[in-house]
Amino acid sequence: MVIQFTAQPDFAAKNTLFALLLAEENVADFPAHWAKWSNTAVPWEDAWFQKGKRKLQTLEGQSLLSLGMGLAPSLEKIRQAAHQMVSFAHSNGFEQLCVMSSFAWSPAQMVALSEALALSTYTFLPYKTKPETSPLETISVVGSGEGLEEALQKGISLAQVTSEARDLVNEPVITLTATELGNRIQQLGETYGFSTEVMGKAKIEALKMGGLLAVNYGSTEPPSFSILSYEPESAVNTQPLILVGKGVVYDTGGLSLKPTANSMDFMKADMAGAAAVIGAMCGVAALKLPYHVIGLVPATDNRPGLNAYTPGDVIHMYDGSTVEVLNTDAEGRMLLADALAYAKQYKPGLVIDLATLTGASVVAVGSPGMAMMSNIEEADTIELLAAAGEEVYERMVRFPLWEEYRGMLKSDIADLKNLGPREGGAITAAKFLEHFTAYPWVHLDIAGPSWLQAPDSYRGKGGTGVGVRLLVAFIEKLMARDQSA
Repeated sequence: MVIQFTAQPDFAAKNTLFALLLAEENVADFPAHWAKWSNTAVPWEDAWFQKGKRKLQTLEGQSLLSLGMGLAPSLEKIRQAAHQMVSFAHSNGFEQLCVMSSFAWSPAQMVALSEALALSTYTFLPYKTKPETSPLETISVVGSGEGLEEALQKGISLAQVTSEARDLVNEPVITLTATELGNRIQQLGETYGFSTEVMGKAKIEALKMGGLLAVNYGSTEPPSFSILSYEPESAVNTQPLILVGKGVVYDTGGLSLKPTANSMDFMKADMAGAAAVIGAMCGVAALKLPYHVIGLVPATDNRPGLNAYTPGDVIHMYDGSTVEVLNTDAEGRMLLADALAYAKQYKPGLVIDLATLTGASVVAVGSPGMAMMSNIEEADTIELLAAAGEEVYERMVRFPLWEEYRGMLKSDIADLKNLGPREGGAITAAKFLEHFTAYPWVHLDIAGPSWLQAPDSYRGKGGTGVGVRLLVAFIEKLMARDQSA
């Protein structure tokens, strides 16, 4: 699929869908604007510009699809419209799509448009012996203005690194073991330009990462712990930003076997946090952002075999803390805890972990957003993160981390237990993680939006790659803040 920028639509092109985004503020002057593109008169109607209006007509043998955007279309409305155009072109056998607008593109709108155009063409095909292919080969975006072509390429890059994350989430565990995840991290590092170190089981044992090792006890496959590093010479931050991703490549629940119907069907997606970190590292390197970022990915599968860890076990963690295990399906926090404690050695300015951690967050927020918890009291950093979430439409709801939740993790025989009561489950999970931090920290529970059972616009079906665009947008905002300080 080729997505390209052009100054003028080619109305002589064959088998092309011409798609037009119409904003209400351009009703009066658009006919004259259209005349600059084409000698064909169109009987424009004001109603076509209204939000949600869709009109298909034939113009001198060519197909013209107009989409009403209403007043001041948001970035997300532009993304949604992009998906509608691609979907219509694909379903109706068009080989080319030409995208126009009644308004002058801004760079931010161009990024939103191009990333959604590219994401809407995503398919996961490695295991299709007779894959369905789209007839759509070329998408041209018509526009003029400074920085727009660069913005289009940026959107394509963001879609590409998000697709890298989607591929990882969609890959089954029979091929994507913890070892293979480390291999793919190394390959992506070489492709995008960040350094990698992948630790095997012997090194993890030497470091005494008890949480990661405990989850791995039931598996025939060894664990891995990957360190991804991007440190440009021109980095504007003196303390690194550290991203930590839960890398449970498959989760049966261990001996606390998942009991509910269909609860294991998509557990290959339990490493979506790791995929988000990997995709974000690819994005930072691809865009050559002057920011020092480190990614940590502890990885294993969680199975009930061999010498699987059991409810009642006491685990000695990397930082020396002891944890009483009450449920082996609360495994993600065990390996994240080791990674969060390991992050202290870097003296980070901020640490963000992403994890498909709890069903409680899905109950609370659903698939439209993620649960966010943090030990940061000052508003600035959290406001930047929330703004990035609104910008890319990967939104979050902040939950409290009150001290009362820590009491719910009190153990009779160890420093803490790995499971609190049913109530407040997403919060007590985060409170467990907080024990292993000693720096500014944000926890994002992405269990809801990381995997979709039904298609949702440009997010698709299956692995969504949630978190990748959010992290890149947030890093750009941190970078701007630090540069202006």
